[in-house]
Amino acid sequence: MVFARAMRLELRRSALLLCCLAAACSRNGGESAPANAPAQPGTAMKQGEACDTGISAARGRAASPASPTLTAGTAKPSTSVVAPPGMVWVPGGEFDQGSDEDMFQDARPIHHVGVDGFWMDATEVTNADFKRFADETKYVTVAERVPRAEDYPGALPDMLVPGSVVFSPPRKAVPLNDHFQWWNYVKGASWRHPEGPGTSIAKRMDHPVVHIAYEDAQAYAKWAGKRIPTEAEWEFAARGGLAGKKYPWGDEFRPGGKYMANTFQGHFPEKNTADDGYVATNPVKAFPANAYGLYGMAGNVWEWVSDWYRADYYGRLASQGGTARNPPGPSDGFDPSEPGVQKRVQKGGSFLCTDQYCSRYMPGGRGKGAPDTGTSHLGFRLVKS
Repeated sequence: MVFARAMRLELRRSALLLCCLAAACSRNGGESAPANAPAQPGTAMKQGEACDTGISAARGRAASPASPTLTAGTAKPSTSVVAPPGMVWVPGGEFDQGSDEDMFQDARPIHHVGVDGFWMDATEVTNADFKRFADETKYVTVAERVPRAEDYPGALPDMLVPGSVVFSPPRKAVPLNDHFQWWNYVKGASWRHPEGPGTSIAKRMDHPVVHIAYEDAQAYAKWAGKRIPTEAEWEFAARGGLAGKKYPWGDEFRPGGKYMANTFQGHFPEKNTADDGYVATNPVKAFPANAYGLYGMAGNVWEWVSDWYRADYYGRLASQGGTARNPPGPSDGFDPSEPGVQKRVQKGGSFLCTDQYCSRYMPGGRGKGAPDTGTSHLGFRLVKS
């Protein structure tokens, strides 16, 4: 299990963090760019395919339509239906799912998908939201549980303690192919203590909850009477009715010089200049909502969706022809870069995304992670049919 490898990280620098954070994927082939050098998208993309080591090139890529399409439905919920608190209506419709970005090999080919209308949380689930759930149900997250020795053979007794994976920037520039330089398994890290013991969410109650494993999100969803969205639902919602645009707000990353999302500025991973106002997570409504009224559909934290991850899944859908209606995702997961670990899809990118290293904050980008692993840049939001 991925968590088991995390526990063994301190013992022998295992490969856990390469896999559990594969969602944060490299665009740079390994050598860190000079601190004052601008990002060079045109020269780094091919090297960036190393972020999904072992994932084959897109299979059977179909030609993109001459004009990307997105048809939003006009159907609205019955006038007698009261909007669930904190949720907005996403009308459903048809769109071209996926991306032609060179670095997104697993988001090809672009294929036509239709989804029915649904309610979606306007923001990521916040610390305040999750605290109400935990206080009422006494729920203990995966990161807070004491691991059982039988589940993690080979782990020393002093490693059988709760904890999670935390972004820990190095003091100086480092090669970008060495994830151990900025990810650490921290004993005592959890949603209550995002950076580990001594840290608190007291002043971050309106920030997204983090260090959430997939089963934690499921437990919250059951309590709230909601569910985790499918990948197709999430991407349709993120696009906000815009067809084929790079971002939830259009094609320009900073329209008029304005920051639209919380991402990484400066030189990754050692220096975040926080030009957008944030070094880590931000209040969930700090940046503008998209046209559907959804906040944070790019950057801030990655979000779980219900689909198992397969690099070839889009090719499978495209090969069926026509429009895939409400695709639920594949029946199982397979990541060629780590065949032994099934993963779920993650969407939206995080505050660590940067063109120097990861730009999967675009709606068509795909992240992935082992269901048993939460991190300091991973949260969730829910939907309701």
